Formats: sequence, C-alpha cells, structure tokens
Amino acid sequence: MDRKNTSFVRDYCQAQIARIKPVVADRLQRMRHPTLRGVALTLAAFPALMLLYVLVLIPFTPGIGDIRKAKVEQPARVFSADGKLLAEFKPSNREWVKLADISPHVVDALIATEDHRFYEHHGLDWRRTASAALHTFSGDRQGGSTITQQLARNLYPDEVGRAPTLTRKLKEAITAFKIEAVYTKPEILETYLNTVPFLYNAYGIEMAARTYFDKSADDLDVLQSATLAGMLKGNSYYNPVINPDRALQRRNIVLAQMVKYGRLSQASYASLIKRPLRVDFERQIEPPGPAPHFAQQLRKWLISWADRNDYNVYSDGLVVRTTIDSRLQTMATQAVMLQGNSLQGIANSAWGARAGCSNGHDLMQTFVRETPDYHAARDSGLSDEDALRRLASDRHFMQALCDSKTRVQADFLAIDPRNGQIRAWVGSRDFGQDPFDHVQQARRQPGSTFKPFVYGAAFENGATPDDTFIDQPVEIPLAGGEVWKPSDDEAPTGRPMTLRDALTYSRNRITAQLMQEVGPSKVARLARAMGVRDSRLDVVPSLGLGTSPVTLKEMVSAYATIANRGAYIEPVMVTRIEDRNGEVLADFAPVTGSQALSVDADQTLLDVMRDVVNRGTGSTIRSRFGIRGDVAGKTGTTQDNADGWFILMHPQLVAGAWVGFNDSRVTLRSDYWGQGAHSALPVVGDFYQRALRSRVIDPQARFPKEEPGTFSVWLAKAREWAGQLFATKPKPEVAAGTRHTPRPRPAVTTPLAASSAAAAASAPASSVASTPRALPPLLPPVVASAPQETGGFGAAEPASSPTPTPDAPSPDTGEP
Repeated sequence: MDRKNTSFVRDYCQAQIARIKPVVADRLQRMRHPTLRGVALTLAAFPALMLLYVLVLIPFTPGIGDIRKAKVEQPARVFSADGKLLAEFKPSNREWVKLADISPHVVDALIATEDHRFYEHHGLDWRRTASAALHTFSGDRQGGSTITQQLARNLYPDEVGRAPTLTRKLKEAITAFKIEAVYTKPEILETYLNTVPFLYNAYGIEMAARTYFDKSADDLDVLQSATLAGMLKGNSYYNPVINPDRALQRRNIVLAQMVKYGRLSQASYASLIKRPLRVDFERQIEPPGPAPHFAQQLRKWLISWADRNDYNVYSDGLVVRTTIDSRLQTMATQAVMLQGNSLQGIANSAWGARAGCSNGHDLMQTFVRETPDYHAARDSGLSDEDALRRLASDRHFMQALCDSKTRVQADFLAIDPRNGQIRAWVGSRDFGQDPFDHVQQARRQPGSTFKPFVYGAAFENGATPDDTFIDQPVEIPLAGGEVWKPSDDEAPTGRPMTLRDALTYSRNRITAQLMQEVGPSKVARLARAMGVRDSRLDVVPSLGLGTSPVTLKEMVSAYATIANRGAYIEPVMVTRIEDRNGEVLADFAPVTGSQALSVDADQTLLDVMRDVVNRGTGSTIRSRFGIRGDVAGKTGTTQDNADGWFILMHPQLVAGAWVGFNDSRVTLRSDYWGQGAHSALPVVGDFYQRALRSRVIDPQARFPKEEPGTFSVWLAKAREWAGQLFATKPKPEVAAGTRHTPRPRPAVTTPLAASSAAAAASAPASSVASTPRALPPLLPPVVASAPQETGGFGAAEPASSPTPTPDAPSPDTGEP
C-alpha cells in the first residue's frame, strides 16, 4: 500500500474514534449516576431474557403426546408360530404395580423425605428451589427437585439431559409442569414409584422389595419403606447390601422426617431407630422364556427394524410373530439338557473335576496363568511359582476354575428347508449359566460335516458315487516346505474305494484326494453359496476336512440347501409384525431360493448321505433311535475330539447339534465319547424321535425325486460307453466276504506320491480339476468293518523332518 492510501486510512479511523468518544463518555456518565428508569429497565431485562430462553427451550422438551405414550407404555411381545408367548422386550427388569398395591408406608416415607409439599405445588416447589439455590451459592450444594421433576428426569433422560447445567434444570422444570398438566397426583406417585431405579437391575418399588426384602411392595413395613426411600438420595452410597452402616443412618433420617411432617409418631420413632437393618437380598432375574437365545438375537434384529421404521420396541406394543414352534423348541431343549448332563458326568470323571482337575495338572497350570487372579499375584511381586502355589491352595478358586473350564457345552438348531424358517434354537445347556449363544456366535471347526461340500462340488463336475480312489497314503505339499498327511483310524488298504463309501464311512484320505482333484477354491465357493457366508474359509487342501471354524447356524443352513434341492434360502426368524391393535405392519413372505448346487448333483449328494445313516457313521439314528423316515446326514469330529457334530436332514426339517467345551484345549478325553456320532448325534436323534412320535413332522414325508434331465442321461451313457471302450479287464483275486462291483464302470485314482502331488499342488485349480482320470483295476471297493469316524485331520511335516506337526489351524474356542 502506498503512502497516500496509508494516510487516508489513518485519517478515517481517527475521525470515527472522535465520533464514538462522546457516546461512550455519555454512557459511562449515566452508569456513574443511574436514573430510576435506567435501574428499572436493567432489573427487568434479566427476567425478560430468562423468559425468552424458556420459550425457546419448550420445543426441545418432551411433548404432551410423548408423556401420554409413556403413561401407557407397552413392551413388544414375541410369539411362537403356534401362538405361545416367548418373550416380552421390556426396557428394564420391572413389574408395574398400582398405587393401591403399594404399602402406604412407602408413600409416607417418600413424600416426607423427597417432597413434603407434593400435594401443594404444580411441578415446581418455588420455596424449596430458592432455598436450594441460596445454599448452593454459599457453597453447600443442595437439591431442590420435586418428585415430579425427578419423574421427568427418570422418564426422559435423553431429552432433559444429565449435565448439571441451568439448561437441564429449566428443561426439567418445563417437563414437570407438563406432567402435572397431564397426570393426577396419584398417577404421578404411581409412575414415579414404578420407574425409579434401585440398583442390581431392579426398577420400581416392586422389584426393589423383592430384591432387598424378598417380599412384595404391599407387604413392606415402616423400616423397610424408610430404607428404600433413603436409597433415593444415592443408590450406591446408601446401598444396604455393601454399605449397611450408611443405609442404617439414612433410614433413621427418613424416620425423623416422617415424624417432622406428621407421618409417624414420636413414640414409634423412638422404638424403631433402635432396630437393626435387616436385609434379605436376592438378585431378581428376568424369566428367560422357552427360547432365550433366539429371543436375544431377535431383540437385536427387531431394534434395528424398529429404528428404520420409526417404532419403539419398548413402548409401542408391537406383536412379533416368529417362526419358532414351541413344541419343537421344548423337545430341543430337553434333548440338549439330557445329553449335556450325561456327558458332564463323563467329563467330571475324565478330568477329576471334584478333585480340582488333578488329572490335567499341566493344562490347569496354563489355565491358572490366564486368570486375572494370577496376574494380580504377579503384579504384587510374587514369582510364577509362588503365584501358582498360592492360587493352587485356594480350594474355592481352583474348583470354580475347573468347573468353568470343564463344563460341557452343547447347542442345537432346526430349520424348515422349504422356506428357511427357524423352528428351534438352543444356544447352550442353560441360559442362566451360559448366556453366550453358541449357535450364532461361536465358531468351531466342523470336521467331517464339511465333507459334503467336497463331494457336492465333485458331483457338480460330473463325478458319480461309483467313481473310486485308491485308499493309500496321501502326501500333499504345503507352503513353507511342509507336507500334509491326512490319516484315518484304519491303515491304508491299497484298494479302490467308491466315493459313496468314502463319504458314508468318512474317509479322510479319499476326501483329500478328491479335494485335490476338485480344487479348494471351488469347494469354498460352493460352501459359501450353500450357506456358510459369515465365516472365513481358508482355501487350503485341509479345508475339505473341516479346518476352518464356522457356526452351527451356517452349517445347518447349508444342509437345508441340500434338503431343498440345492436352493439356498436365508434363515428366517419372523413371519409378521403387528401393532397393538392387530394391524399388520410388516409381512415377511417366504422367498424363492437361489440355486447353489444343480438339482442333479444335489440329488446325488443327498442319496449318498442317506447311506451315512443307513450303514455309516450315523447308523445309530436307525439302530438306537428307531428313526425309519427318509433322512440323510453327516457326523463330524475334529482334531483330538475337541468338537462333535451331527446334522440330519428330513424333508420337513433339518437339525444339527454341536458338543464340546468353550475352550477347545479341553476334551472328553475319550476316543469313543469324543466322536460326533456319540456326543452330538444323540441330541439330534432324541429330538427327531420326539418330533416324529408326536407327529409334529410327518414320518411318511419323502424327499422329492428328480428325474435326470436329457443332458444328464446322455452324459451318464457317454461315460459308461467310454469306460467299456477303453477300460482294461484284468482278473484280480477277490477277497472273501467283500462286496463285488455290480458292473464295470470308470473309476478315478489319484496316487499322490510326492512328485505328482507337488505338481498338482502347484497347478491352478482348474487344471487340477480337468486332469484326465486314470482307470484302476476293477477291484471291489473296501467296506469298513465298523462305522467309525476318524477324528484327526492328519499331520503336516517339513519335507526334511520326520517329526509330524499338526497342519490344521486351532479351532476358534467360541469362548464368550
């Protein structure tokens, strides 16, 4: 800026200052010598501004309609498909009681202590408010809220606010005036006493009476009423359970207030204050209902739906019609409890649970080191040895740790494959002890229950149940120089085994060879398409033996796809939502499934899985439980018998169970009981036995039989013709007692020696899947002497080291 412009700006500013100076001087003179008019205007300005601020705040406080809604609050009610009440979604653990059903001593103690002019004011006690303000300004902070103001704060904490500010107090007062305009005094008292919190998830005077004195609100005497009224000044500070001395002093203050305001005689007071504080404490737990884990998951879904559609789950009286069948839910719960209790006895014996898990000393030391008590002991300066010794000497600590680690867990899920509707859901043995939902939240290795995805992918590629692989040692190179060697309980026979028998008897070596031919990527894609959509699947050779952790909900959903002719339908929990008057707000009609597996391949897979229960690892479904219907299924067992699985398919219902422990390092320590066929299968078998006998599902129902399409017929004939044209016909010796091959057919072998396996592993999945099949000698397939499933995934070892190490990743413990 040049010098001329600078001079102009300076001159302009000086001129403006010269104009302002006289005005400022005049105002200062008036302030030194104020007039009566000026003083009056100044004094009136503050109330006017406050009134204006109050008017501005009114739209930001709860409206009259909201207050009326709170007065008639109705929680959402959840019903089963057959009309049974499953749950009520209340915002808290509260039971509403009428004022006439509350002891009059409670009302006397409340009014004498909290608001002795309750019947005289209209929401705001001006004298008490002014007195509280004077004490607060002098440094002795006091509360001046009336019962109505406290009710406003309790009913609308978000709208009124929680911060100790002038704005919050003004909102509270405005809301109190509105409440007084809508409620009568008895209604205000009733609403207040039914909404005020008393710790331990007890809301309202009825739950407080049960929690602290084990009686109903109408049975409370003067001392008990004074104790509960005294807690309102500070629940935690005057908690009669953990601070009995403070609660006793506060109780006596309440009694003195009752004397002061004429609600208790002086003689009674002199006698009552000498009595001790007697508390009969017991936490009040909401009844879990017949399907608590299902209700727990449904609550999350319903809150999200209500938020999107502008409804309140806790006050709008929604009626939710679910897919649960109460009869099947009861049967499932009984089956889980029966088998869980039976296995718990085996676990207690195996672990020496009553003796502090002495049989698992090394592992128990590991468990001790993982506890907060151990870390606290180390932080206090103790060595590892001293910390372990101290905790080991604590009998109650060791017993509690042992019980928690060795408690058998089990879950169950049943889905109608025709429409995806969930019919029964049991997330644990006991919701009170185990609220963690193992159906949807726990991810565990599925073991051999994952194998149908491998065989389904193979049948989709054109394989048939009669194709064979040689039962021989298998070595598959892995990244990092390791070699995976899947194993079975029985030694390799060197003979061909059909795919049908391999799945029926759950042979790992055959499945591993088939997995190499199909390709892990295709198996993973098929599993996702069929229902395993939330868990991560590692695309590695061992995936086919179930090494990637999944949920029971995903697995049962995928098996429902098999039972639904290869069409996946997302599991459904709700069929309809209504308002309190029965008007339909939302109707969830059945959806058409998306085809995940071709009908022909699916029918082939289903037929092969019938043999699992007819003569394979799941045959006790027939022999022990007497189930004669058209069913198919698969057992599953993981490394070291950490997880037991069984899933059974019926045309109208698909159900599965998992059994294990929260910590996968804990097992039943039994090669027999650890098998899915002996741990999880009885849960499913018991359930189906009950359901079929009661005719809840039809014993005569059959899976629909699909006639093969023209292309499928042509392909089968072409394969047979090619096999007859090019197959050699040696004359092998047939072992006595073995099953003969009914006709010559093409067969597949994959002799995975180290060199050929390396080549297959390095080739793309598509090239592996399209490799021409070698034709083996026509030997009879091997049939297992007893249907026993192997629980191992095999081992992976470095090529240069003879020491095997586990290949399968550790399963997710599913621990809450």
